[in-house]
Amino acid sequence: MVCILLSTFYSIIAQDIIVPGGTYYRTEVSGNASNGNVAPFWFSANKFGLSSIEPNSGYLRAGIFRTIDSDSTSNWHYGYGIDVAVPLQFTSSFILQQAYSVLQYKNALLTLGAKEIPSEMLNPDLSSGGLTLSSNYRPIPQIRIETPNWWKLHFTNDWVSLKAHIAFGAYTDGEWQKDFAVHGSMYSEKSLFHSKSGYIRVGRDNVDHFSCTFGLQMACQFGGEAYNIMGYRPTPDEPDRKFNIFNGFKSFWNAFIPGGSDVNDGDYKNVEGNHSGNYYFDIAYKTTNWNLRAYAQHYFDDHSQMFLEYGLWKDMLLGIEAQLPRNPFINNVVVEYLRTDDQTGGLYHDHTENLPDQISGKDDYYNHHVYGAWQHWGQAVGTPFCLSPIYNSNGKLNFYHNRVKALHIGLEGNPLRNVNYRILYSYLKSLGSYDYPTVDPMYQNYFLGELSYHSDKMKGWAGKISVAFNQGDIIPNSTGFSFSISKTGNLF
Repeated sequence: MVCILLSTFYSIIAQDIIVPGGTYYRTEVSGNASNGNVAPFWFSANKFGLSSIEPNSGYLRAGIFRTIDSDSTSNWHYGYGIDVAVPLQFTSSFILQQAYSVLQYKNALLTLGAKEIPSEMLNPDLSSGGLTLSSNYRPIPQIRIETPNWWKLHFTNDWVSLKAHIAFGAYTDGEWQKDFAVHGSMYSEKSLFHSKSGYIRVGRDNVDHFSCTFGLQMACQFGGEAYNIMGYRPTPDEPDRKFNIFNGFKSFWNAFIPGGSDVNDGDYKNVEGNHSGNYYFDIAYKTTNWNLRAYAQHYFDDHSQMFLEYGLWKDMLLGIEAQLPRNPFINNVVVEYLRTDDQTGGLYHDHTENLPDQISGKDDYYNHHVYGAWQHWGQAVGTPFCLSPIYNSNGKLNFYHNRVKALHIGLEGNPLRNVNYRILYSYLKSLGSYDYPTVDPMYQNYFLGELSYHSDKMKGWAGKISVAFNQGDIIPNSTGFSFSISKTGNLF
């Protein structure tokens, strides 16, 4: 019902908006080849799910877009996009990557459909990605309302600004989960998605050198149909057992304000759905020539990590981003340190009559007792450093490496007028998970070197070549080469 009302509103308003054309097309051919059993990590991670872990893969891609910037002289702005790919060695033989329409009035933006949305508050090209929502998974079709720009509170003399969003959507990977999951293991179909965020920034644009930001982002998977939960394991001759876990409007409300319970909670009630989120903090210093920002994200999937129940938080994404004065060598630098190995300790006990003490440890990040894993089409919805279920050879939707420490470095520069480069290097240590610990710590190196070129004479043409490798214990060693050629131009 909400979708119908908002779609109708969009249609009525859009008919009254007459704006100049601003439509463009983009086509791309991309491929990669490697010598291992899987593709190098950075060939598949943080690609909005348009990637494959197969050692050799590729795609043809085409899209038509209209940006809202075309309506810069009006309070009303609208845009749209349709983006499809025909891949080779992917999870699908045809991918509708993006299909959306957007309508903006002043600083209120409505998005309908599936659209690539980068991690909030993080560098989209150099960061390893957000802990709750990253750029690692295929876009989820949704209704999203947001303030795309900071909303200045004038009664504070513009010292305080706000930014927020709320969204509801639906997962599209139910059939893929059914095909991927081994008989008798957990998976879900027709499940729904919810996310929201809110940020407060103190500091005035182009006036104050210092600013600081605090915020909260939350997301939830809920509703749909779950298979083989409540300890049910069918025999080889029995079908997977389906449990309907959608409770109508109540499920939407429990996603928005966490509440209710899942059908398999038993005597120990939790809340309905697979909830997760993160706090965000940063402090930034800006000048006319360079910028420096330090930031932190703290992940939580229950009250023990959402609040300071066990002292200071240990699991964090800590980062520093520097935008350097113009030079031919390095433009931007990102350094991040990730830790997810604490998870409030390895012991969990819910209160009982004989032992009433509550010990809320063993959080088991990204895993869930109904939906299996915090993933979409096999790729982690959060940080890709917690290895995505698509890498599992046992047909289980689980994260087996969610207790990690990682150091990540990203560099980019513009050494020549038409040439850009990007370098990513990550060093990771994994202890597995509390349920499936590693015998000894496992280590991994991930590297990507990328060079892109756009031509002045051949307007709209661009090319990119990349080399990457994996080295370590977590996924097989692999070295590979990737290329892409794209053409962008005005459609009318």
